[in-house]
Amino acid sequence: MLTDNELYMEDIKYVADLRLPWEKLHNAEILITGSTGLIGSFLVDLIMYRNQAYAMNCRIFAIGRDEARAKRRFAYCYGDSNFSFLSHDVQRPLRLPESEKITYVLHLASNTHPLQYSGDPIGTIMTNVVGTQNMLDIAAACQTKRVLLASSNEIYGENRGDVEFFDEEYCGYIDSNTLRAGYPESKRCAEALCQAYIRSKGVDAVVARLTRTYGPTMLTTDSKALSQFLKKGISGEDVVLKSNGEQFYSYCYVSDAVSGLLSVLLLGRKGMAYNIADEKSDIRLKELAGLIAEYNGKNVIYELPDKTEAAGYSTAVKARLNGKLLKQLGWEMRYDIKAGVRRTLDILGRENGTKQKRCCY
Repeated sequence: MLTDNELYMEDIKYVADLRLPWEKLHNAEILITGSTGLIGSFLVDLIMYRNQAYAMNCRIFAIGRDEARAKRRFAYCYGDSNFSFLSHDVQRPLRLPESEKITYVLHLASNTHPLQYSGDPIGTIMTNVVGTQNMLDIAAACQTKRVLLASSNEIYGENRGDVEFFDEEYCGYIDSNTLRAGYPESKRCAEALCQAYIRSKGVDAVVARLTRTYGPTMLTTDSKALSQFLKKGISGEDVVLKSNGEQFYSYCYVSDAVSGLLSVLLLGRKGMAYNIADEKSDIRLKELAGLIAEYNGKNVIYELPDKTEAAGYSTAVKARLNGKLLKQLGWEMRYDIKAGVRRTLDILGRENGTKQKRCCY
């Protein structure tokens, strides 16, 4: 179990000790969708840790579709009075008991990797659009203090060649008449829904635009390129690259992503969107593959993707995010890409009982 892993708990404790207005979460009730995912599971572990270490008494309503997975992942706190798991698909309206009050809604649920985009295109769109509407309806009904929408760097589309970094006002290009467009276009719509609820129903909402996030909480089903690289790195195999590797992207280690989310939730301005990124974690895909291969003294192997994989891949060649607005809130990235990758491999290597052949970067 990750919560028994010393390195992982160091990450949890680091975020828990950051100078944030944690008092806003004391005696609060937080509804978290996507609770068993890469980011949601770290967030749950963090809040439960602060409940124990700092008597925060923050109650979590964790939403997910797979109760069996939740019981395995959160076995350590499943009987805790501050943790409740609700088996639910966010595409359907959620009915809470009238006695329950929700202080914050964090909508993290989404299909977030290529095989889901191509294999479940309708579900991808509806989770982002209808799921967001359902969470905003809860926020309006419960008069929550704030809704946080986890959006994506994908909303910027393709770089038109006019900037090096995407700031929050950049509008790139997305060909909406494609299967792959379902994810970024529905994320754009979800952001627009937040603005509509702010104006029409008085909801307080903020948007966190996540870049390509990774870390030890990643799911085994994740088909993103970096997740596939890391799986090969953990098993000590050659890393498979299914493109020429020239893509230049921003990345973020999970603990930094969660500290960014909390900064947006607790410090961000109503109606604003914030990129969670720092250029010290920007890297070309082929260099990233080489980094992980080198860790185990292995090689990078080039292969062509099959049709299903290719249909879900982003066509963006350069997607680097400007994180200036978030840094103005006091956020700092702890792990650059090299340190974050090494940290992930170290933690998951221990979890899998493997010994890594470590190289100096």
